[in-house]
Order: sequence, then structure tokens, then C-alpha cells
Amino acid sequence: MKLPSIEAHTLASLIGVTSDVALVIDKNGVVQDVSVKKDDLASLGCHNWIGQAWADTVTLDSRPKVQDMLKAAADGSELRWRHVNHPSPQGVDVPMQYALVRFESDGRFLALGRDMEALAVLQRRLVETQQAMERDYLRLRHIETRYRILFDTSVEAVMLVDSNSLRVTEVNLSAQALLKDTTKRLVGREAIEAFEPAYREEVQALLRMAYATGRVEMRKARFVGALADCTVTATVFRQENGAQFLLRLLPQEPAKEQGPQGLSALMSQAMERAPDGLVLTDRSGHIKAVNAEFMSIVGATASSQLLGQALEQWFVRGGIDWGVLNTNLRQQTAVKEFATNLLGFSGVAVAVEIAALTLGSPEGEVSYAFYVRDMTRRQLPEVRESSGMSDSVAQLARLVGRLPMKDIVGETVDMIERMCIKSALDLTHNNRASAAEMLGLSRQSLYVKLRRHGMVSEGDAD
Repeated sequence: MKLPSIEAHTLASLIGVTSDVALVIDKNGVVQDVSVKKDDLASLGCHNWIGQAWADTVTLDSRPKVQDMLKAAADGSELRWRHVNHPSPQGVDVPMQYALVRFESDGRFLALGRDMEALAVLQRRLVETQQAMERDYLRLRHIETRYRILFDTSVEAVMLVDSNSLRVTEVNLSAQALLKDTTKRLVGREAIEAFEPAYREEVQALLRMAYATGRVEMRKARFVGALADCTVTATVFRQENGAQFLLRLLPQEPAKEQGPQGLSALMSQAMERAPDGLVLTDRSGHIKAVNAEFMSIVGATASSQLLGQALEQWFVRGGIDWGVLNTNLRQQTAVKEFATNLLGFSGVAVAVEIAALTLGSPEGEVSYAFYVRDMTRRQLPEVRESSGMSDSVAQLARLVGRLPMKDIVGETVDMIERMCIKSALDLTHNNRASAAEMLGLSRQSLYVKLRRHGMVSEGDAD
């Protein structure tokens, strides 16, 4: 392409548009003039390069490239872009791309530079992303290896079934071993063909139900050639190709006759699931075993929070209650209807009734069994208006052990006030003015007590 001569200011404008850095270099490689377009590059101190050799402004690994560019431009070789790094005061190398042009008139060179920082940032991000992908891929391979080991070594028979075709995609060794003919492969066959014909409709209904509800569903079925039924559980989960079923085949153990050991197991299960709390302690009162109901009463989440602890620390009155129980158990071997309060983990006192007995082992070790009944849900029977003083005293006697004496005295005062007011109203035929005079109260005080004891409505006028 033949171009006319370009004036100096026009060439300078063109250079400023097409390059980020322009250097005028003499034939000895010394920088004579610098033009910088971007402010970011001004931090390099480009204007301080004037009077320095161009090779001294670059990093050590870039100096051979500068020498090659100067030599190639002097020889008139083909124009090429070369990657050069400049050191910066911040300690980070700034990448640049230079092309060198030689002026024929005086032998000087014009170096046009492009800032490659944006491209370098993209390259670093690409490398970091590639490394992250490699780490994720390695982690996925490790997860897949662990999954494969667990899948193949599981003693439970497990099958993976495609939801669309209902064909088996994967089986573990335990599931394959259920087939009498080990030469037949389950993978690729329909899942229902692995079961006896009489149970195939049940298996199909199981898969439809699991797919519709998304929950774990189970049915009884019999594998081909098996002698007994098994429990088939189906779970649906999503994969990239669609839904999959996870089938687990759990063999059912035949029922055993209930001998002495069977009865012992039933008795242990009954104690564990009893509606009343059960605590077993040694002779010193340290807890050896508890059932679920006792943990619920005291608010424990695990039996380990109670085992080895002294039972007396859960009593509101502490060693007092334990001393009474321990003394009676040593003298009578059994205690019934012992009313007390237990202090739970939340700090709230729970009214309970305890029955206890002494247990002996063949080794001669003495243990105590405590049966704890939660009494907070049971309301004491209300005192009937027609009951006599003996019935009221009996009601108050039942409060001993459940309430402090101060509260019991308060209950006694309220009971006597109610009885006196009731008797005065009966004698005066419900004439409240006469009843107040008989009791030595003002009418206002009588009405206050009537309202407090619930013997008159709030809307009843004086």
C-alpha cells in the first residue's frame, strides 16, 4: 500500500490513538521521548525512562527480547509484536506488548506499546478457574469412589431404577447375590422382573406411590427364587437425566418363639416404653438406667446426661427426700405414694409421685427401682361445699410434700374464710348486709372477699 508522506503532528495523533505507550529510541537503544495515553501506566514513571537504555526499563527476563527487537528492526525484518514486562514500584510486573518500527531517515526507532494488564487479569482468572475445576473434579472422583465402596460393600440389597423405563441402572453385590442364577444380570432388566409374579403389581404400585408423594414408601414383596418375603422401600431422587428410584430390599427375620429370653426382652421393652418414669440406681443413689418417660419429666435429651449422677440432685429438697426414701427402702423394701417435686434442666419444679422398691441380684448387689409419675396434669379434686371440716383437712394434708408450708397455711386461711362467709350467708338467708355485720366486716370488705373467692360475679351490684 502506497501512502503519501504524513506530517509529524498527524503521525503523533495517530500514534496516540493506536498505542498506550510510544517510545522514541535512538540507534543505540536509549529512550529519547515518551508518550503515555493511560493514567494507569503513569505510575510506572515512564517519563523517567528518558535518557535510559530501553533494556534497563524492563525486567531481566525481558531484556533479551528487547535486544532481539532492536536488532530485527535494524535489519529490516518483518514487524512482530513481542511481550515485555516492566517492573513497577508496587512490586507487580506490568505486561506490555511492543512493536518496533525504524525510521529510515535518521536510524531511530519508534516503539508502540499496548497495555496487556486486562488480558493478564483474564488469563489469571482462567488459570484460577481451571485449577478450581481440577480440584472440584478430583473431589468428585473421591466422592464417587467412596460412594462406590459403600454401595458395593453394603449388606443391604440396593438397586437404582430409572423412573421412565423402570429398568435397573445399578445394583450392588448383595442385590445381585439374591438371584439363584448368578449368570443373569439385573442391570438393564425391568425392576419388576426381579420379583415373583404375584408381587409385581405391588411393586408397581409402590413405585407409583413413591413418585407421586416424594416420600419413602414400603411394601412386602418376594424376590425371584427367595424363600421368604422382604420389605421393599422406594425413595425417589432427582438426577440430571430425570428421576431415579432407590430400592432397598430388607429381609424379614422369622418370628422366634417366646422363651424366657423373649419374655425378658419384652419386659425390658415394656419398662423402656412405660408411661411412668423408671429410674434404676445403686445403693448409694447413683443412676444406672432411666427410661424415656423419666428423661421427658426432667427435660433430658439423652440418657448420658443422667447416668452416673446422684438421684438426690434432681429433688427440690435434695438430700432430705433421698434420706426419707433410702431409710424406708432399707426398712420396708418398698415405698408407695411418696409425693415430692423434681427439678428439671429448665429449672422448673415438677410435682411427682414416687413408688420405689429394693432389687437384689444373684451377685448380692442391691439396687433401687423408682417409679415416677408426673402429677402436674392431675388436678386435685375440688372441695365440695357440703364437705365437712374433716374432708377439708384431708385435702390440705395431701398438699404436704407438694407445696411449702407457707403456701399450705395460705390455703388454710382461704378455706376458713370461705367456710365462715358461706355459713354467715346461710344463717342470714343470703342477706349480705346482715352477714357482714355478723362477721364483723363492712359491706365493702365482704364484697371484696366474695369476689376474691369467686362467690359473687363481678357484675353483681351492691
